[in-house]
Amino acid sequence: MKGATPEGARDEREAAAWVRAMFGGVAHRYDTANHLLSFQLDRWWRAHTVRSVRHVLERPGARVLDLCCGTGDLLLALERGLGAPVLGADFCHPMLVAARGKIARRRSASAVFEADALRLPLGAASLDLVTVAFGFRNLASYQAGLDEMRRVLRPGGVAAILEFSQPPNRLFAALYDFYSRRVLPRAGGAVSGSRAAYEYLPASVRQFPAPEELAAAMRRTGFAAVRYELMTGGIVALHLGTV
Repeated sequence: MKGATPEGARDEREAAAWVRAMFGGVAHRYDTANHLLSFQLDRWWRAHTVRSVRHVLERPGARVLDLCCGTGDLLLALERGLGAPVLGADFCHPMLVAARGKIARRRSASAVFEADALRLPLGAASLDLVTVAFGFRNLASYQAGLDEMRRVLRPGGVAAILEFSQPPNRLFAALYDFYSRRVLPRAGGAVSGSRAAYEYLPASVRQFPAPEELAAAMRRTGFAAVRYELMTGGIVALHLGTV
């Protein structure tokens, strides 16, 4: 349980800087690439995440933060489920610019702010729900990310981590590996203009802890009732834990 390790990064500071610059370079085409390369499944994964935390969204006055919010897709889906504004945080400014544009076009009341997921400018025990979709594996320290999520959640609060994973079926895993190593960098590079970004992203999935490891880390951090669900043959996992 270390953190994102882009090639050439010597420490957590350099890793974070590389990830920030990489996402900044693809922000203008990020949504298009996500929808195309996931065959639109990314929409379903986010919708399923919202359904899985509906019991929290239905709490009166629930306060919700979408961490590593990117261009705001999950944030807006959570807002629809909550029926009230949602906060979003990301440390990549171009991503936030895209998110703010999307929020304005949809006349949403939600708001986003620039912040490092490892050092949030929020009080302890101030939130009912913290979500993160496809951003957790890019943190410079996974443990620090879990610690911060737990810090800002009040008793009874829930953390939801939606992240890519490795399929358990060997045949499907081999097909997925071929797609991620041979197809994804070329297709992602063509769509986004950055092949390096779409070489790093699938490589980061291969380096990310297995679902059982992440669940165990959540329990060690103090989360209770930790469970996870595999989706689409195991290429995606949704982890839930309660404070």
